Amino acid sequence: MSGFRPSTVELDDGARLCVQTIGDPTDPALLLIGGATWSMDWWEDELCRRIAERGRMVIRYDARDTGRSTSYPAGAPGYRASDLTTDVVAVLDHLGIAQAHVAGLSMGGGIAQSLALEHRSRVASLTLIATSPIDPEIRGLPSPTAQVSSSASAGAREPDWTDRDAAIDAIVEGERPYAGPGNFDESQVRATAARVVDRTNDIAASMTNHFLVSDEEPSDDEPDDAASSDDGPADLSLGRLRGLPTLVLHGTADPLFPPAHGKALAEAIPGARLVELTDMGHQLPPRDTWELVVDLIIQHTAP
Repeated sequence: MSGFRPSTVELDDGARLCVQTIGDPTDPALLLIGGATWSMDWWEDELCRRIAERGRMVIRYDARDTGRSTSYPAGAPGYRASDLTTDVVAVLDHLGIAQAHVAGLSMGGGIAQSLALEHRSRVASLTLIATSPIDPEIRGLPSPTAQVSSSASAGAREPDWTDRDAAIDAIVEGERPYAGPGNFDESQVRATAARVVDRTNDIAASMTNHFLVSDEEPSDDEPDDAASSDDGPADLSLGRLRGLPTLVLHGTADPLFPPAHGKALAEAIPGARLVELTDMGHQLPPRDTWELVVDLIIQHTAP
C-alpha cells in the first residue's frame, strides 16, 4: 500500500483545500470529515492505514481555516456553514469519485448529515461519530455536562496563539475535559497538537472561525442578493435518509453530546444502527477501540 498522496482542491470562490488519500484508488472510497477546528491531522495516521489495509481508499482533508487550506482573519470567516458541505462535494469531484462512504465526527457528523440530505447520490453510507441530529424537529436532548460547561467558561481568556508552546498547551488542555474516563492520552494529544500547530496557516483563525460560521452573509462584504436564489430553508428531516446505510458510533461518556444524542440520531434515520462505545467521550474513538471500530466500518461499507 502506498503512502498518503497529497493534492489541492481549487474551489470556485478562490479558496483551496488540502487533501490526502491513502489506499488503493480502485477500492471503495471512505471520506473522513473532522470536527470544528480539526485539520486532517486529528484523523490519526495509524487509524487511516488500518482502514486502508482492509480495502478502503481513505480520504482526509483540511477544512477551511484548518491546516494548509485557505484561512480567513480570526473572527471573520469569509464563508457560510453551507460552504463546508459543498466543499465535500468539491473534494469528491476533484478526486473523480461519484459516490463515497462518508464518516463525520462532531461538527463533521453534522456536515455529513447535510451532505446526505442535499447530495444523496454522492453518499454510499454514513458513519456518524460523537455527533447530534441536525433535524430541528428533534428537541429536548440533554445539554453538555457541567464539566464541559465550566471548562468552556474558564477558557474565556485566549492564549497567545503566536507562541507555539502556548498554542500546543491550549489545544491539549482544551481536549482534556472532552475525553472519557481513562481515555485521555496526553502524549498522543500533545503530539497531534504540535503537528496541527506546525501545519496550520493561522492557528488563531483555526481555533475561532468554525464556531462563528452560519448561513448568514459571510464576513467579507458580498452583494445583498448573493444567496437569494435559495427557495427557502432546507428540509432537514432525517427521515428522508431512509434506505441509506447509517452507523452511529457514540461514547457512553460523551460530555458535549450525552448518549441520548446518539440514540436520537439513530432513531431518526430509519434503519440506522447504534453502537455505543464504553467510556468514550467526545473524541476520536480511543486506540483500544480501533479493532472494533475498524471492523464495524469495514462491515458497514462492504459492497
